[in-house]
Amino acid sequence: MDDRFDCIIVGGGIAGLSAAMVLARADAKFLLVERGEFCGAKNVSGGVLWGYDLARLVPNYWEGDDPGYERFVNHRRLSFLDESSAFSMDFKSATFDETPYMGVTVLRAKFDSWLAAQVQNVIDAGTHAEDSILATDILVDALEKDGDRVVGIRTGDEVFYADCVILAEGVNNLLTRQIGIEPAYVPADHVAVGVKEVIALPEATLRDRFQLSGLSGLTNEFVGAATSGVEGGGFLYTNRDSVSVGLVLAMADLRDKKRKPYDLLNEFKAHPAIADMLSGGEVLEYSAHVVSTGDVAAVPSRLYDNGVLVAGEAAHLLLNSGKAIQGMDYAMRSGILAAGTVLSAREAGDASADTLAAYQQALDDSYLMKDLRSFSDAVQLFHSPTMYQKVPNILCDFGRDFFGIDNEPSSKAADMLKASVKKHASLWEMAKLGYKAARSL
Repeated sequence: MDDRFDCIIVGGGIAGLSAAMVLARADAKFLLVERGEFCGAKNVSGGVLWGYDLARLVPNYWEGDDPGYERFVNHRRLSFLDESSAFSMDFKSATFDETPYMGVTVLRAKFDSWLAAQVQNVIDAGTHAEDSILATDILVDALEKDGDRVVGIRTGDEVFYADCVILAEGVNNLLTRQIGIEPAYVPADHVAVGVKEVIALPEATLRDRFQLSGLSGLTNEFVGAATSGVEGGGFLYTNRDSVSVGLVLAMADLRDKKRKPYDLLNEFKAHPAIADMLSGGEVLEYSAHVVSTGDVAAVPSRLYDNGVLVAGEAAHLLLNSGKAIQGMDYAMRSGILAAGTVLSAREAGDASADTLAAYQQALDDSYLMKDLRSFSDAVQLFHSPTMYQKVPNILCDFGRDFFGIDNEPSSKAADMLKASVKKHASLWEMAKLGYKAARSL
């Protein structure tokens, strides 16, 4: 086998596989290297894949006996929790039933393996792409360089060469740091800890409990007592015969308050609103992993160099603006854009930094960087103590008064809200928060 490729992709997650699909469809010769036994083997995460890029990569992906995803999202809920109550914003729409779906829930071990199979199908149907390889159970020790240019990868005693390398290695981006695109030390306030359990529930129970039909699904985000005073938030989403429930906790605040993620998850699951959703379920798995916080300040100023591009969470491309956590769609789009840049460089016969700078421009022109910059204030807003501590208490106090009937004279809703605000904050503080929210959201 000729060990020189048009491109080498490090990482068989969504960013890497999306890049591979684009290269395979263009009949490019590439090597994708994944350290797990199969694509998805090392990925314990899951969540919602938003947007329509999956339909562009795998047309009609929703058809067939096993389409790779769990459920499509047509029901969304945002809940504010105090110690005993939940105040929720709830939205469900039949328009979200239409294909291609706006969002699908996925379990990454299953989904990544499925997506790798779709890439392999394209490789097998190609002419030059048939020399492309999805190589698993291989750890990349270092990037091979010639002067200031990346020319390949080193794994053990072997070196493989390529005109360009795409680093899609995830948030633990050792190779990205090795070549100086990101500093060797990542500040704690740029990363968080995600903890999650997958809890089995009979499909009939899921349908009845969460008002599901067919493969429709629910996503629920939580703010407030979900994290017991630690900066972060909670989530729950429905799979085919299980629910995924968990927390995303700011690393720095978790450290400073000396709390353990697993203890916080157990406290979250015991909350009355959550316990009702999980009643009768059986824990199938527990996982914890590091994630980016979604702060644009964490994104390196330059995601390319001579012979190399950085995609997905290796570049900290993730957004949590309050309405959703967008990470997998960012990984998919950045992988697509990286592969497109590689193809343009191949046509030009030049993979220098000057040529690969087109990737940075493509990111800047896409919704990824536009939203990361536009909603940077929203990220800070949702990480403020006022938002994850005071606001949930205010809303839940108001909810108890507004929805409670006690055979006594009732106050007007505006008076109830003022009383709740004064109990936990001040009208001026809430006015400032409302102004910031109006500007940032």
